[in-house]
Amino acid sequence: TAGGGAVSATVTGEKRVQSIAIDPDVLGAEDVEMLQDLVVAAVNSGLEQIDEALSEKMQPLTGGLDIPGL
Repeated sequence: TAGGGAVSATVTGEKRVQSIAIDPDVLGAEDVEMLQDLVVAAVNSGLEQIDEALSEKMQPLTGGLDIPGL
């Protein structure tokens, strides 16, 4: 999510955007640039959550080693 929940993106574990929800209250012609920024932030937040979840799941398997990319 981004903008206090104004924009939310659902991203799969395969890092594919599944859906984007935009609160109608944030729509306005003058707000297009802000809306674009919020969508980018929401998608990036979803991708970061995937990386964090993957890291947590892999930790028991890697014995706490810091392996790049995991």
